[in-house]
Amino acid sequence: MKRLLLLSTALALATGAAAQDRIAITGGKVITNAGAPIEGGTVLLNDGVVVGVQAGTSVPAGYTQVDATGKWVTPGVIAGISQIGSAEVAGDESANDQSARNAAGSAALMLDVALNPGETSIPVSRQEGVTAAIVGPSPGRTLFAGQGYVLSLAEGQTNALKPRAFQYVSYGERGAALAGGSRPSAWNELTNALEEAKRVQNGLAFPMRDQHMDLRVTRDDAEALTLVLRSAQPLLVRVDRASDIRQVLKLPSMYPGLRLVLVSANEGWMVADEIARAGVPVITLGMQNRPENFEELGATMSNVGRLVAAGVKVALGTPDLDASFQPRNLPHYAGNMVAQARLPGGVGLTWDQAFASISRAPAEIFGLSGHGVLRQGAQGDVVIWSGDPLELSTQAERVFIRGVPQTLESRQTKLARRYLPGRERGDLPEAYRR
Repeated sequence: MKRLLLLSTALALATGAAAQDRIAITGGKVITNAGAPIEGGTVLLNDGVVVGVQAGTSVPAGYTQVDATGKWVTPGVIAGISQIGSAEVAGDESANDQSARNAAGSAALMLDVALNPGETSIPVSRQEGVTAAIVGPSPGRTLFAGQGYVLSLAEGQTNALKPRAFQYVSYGERGAALAGGSRPSAWNELTNALEEAKRVQNGLAFPMRDQHMDLRVTRDDAEALTLVLRSAQPLLVRVDRASDIRQVLKLPSMYPGLRLVLVSANEGWMVADEIARAGVPVITLGMQNRPENFEELGATMSNVGRLVAAGVKVALGTPDLDASFQPRNLPHYAGNMVAQARLPGGVGLTWDQAFASISRAPAEIFGLSGHGVLRQGAQGDVVIWSGDPLELSTQAERVFIRGVPQTLESRQTKLARRYLPGRERGDLPEAYRR
């Protein structure tokens, strides 16, 4: 009898755990990114994935219902490029693992080994609806910055969702400065490294690992770049000037199999048709409306709209480690692209195109199957918003990652509660009474 009771208890606990995994989000305006919006729809989550998206609010037995009536329900925001998890404070090198200025290696560096799950930007981004992020390094000693990763912002996540996801290189003015002072030297360094990688891939290089850092390409770097040559990693190239973009677009024909992605591309609109014909996607902030240097003389807020109109796949991200431009603001940046379409002479995006640029597009660029959409079998990353997520006043009210409800707490919200006006000094924590 005792064994039967224990078995019944275990079965009840197991059934309860399964029921916790089954969530039905009902009554909201559902943005699927895979079809027309569904007014008053229902999203069913089970075991971390979407098992159904349907019109109406009927819920199967065993599901916990979450009422989203009057709200918007969307896939989670994906930061197309960011520094989340690898740079706590931009101005303090000890808390910033983005760039290795004195390292012997460059392309071989793997940024995911520096992932800090406790970094304060993770919960801050998550509470604004960001559920995943592409995290990239910055160049240090050479124009090759190393290998970036894909991060899930789920609570308790301690490893990269996709480590060694891409190789990052800087061209244009920054690349020229790192390569000796000119674009010809940058191009020579870039192609020389790829040629060395080809030699390693073809077994033509000696298996030596004692090369000095003064050599142009170390063995480790060349081996890392073979991943680019055999399509295991895309090559992200930071480039802005139209003529530089044209030069970089030669790489896929020089190295068949190389998957090129342009980053920033502020003058991309000037060569949009060429980028589209090459089938090369772009990741950009999209907010540059004035030239900050000579390679951005053609910067315009219509850049993204013109690229998309030409047929280029565009994702929004924050390429620079700048406190002004944070991944949590990506929905607002996408909203600016919609507003740009309404200005006289402006070229922007439709609402659907803008939201895709911060969800489906980055997922497609980095091969994140099932991310950025709400359909059967998709990843259960879902956000319930108080209204239109591209409007400035809208807030993310509920966030689910892999079907699990996430806390919207951050260090900032805790501090705000701690120092609410009107609190007596005696109510403060012990460490704050003096």
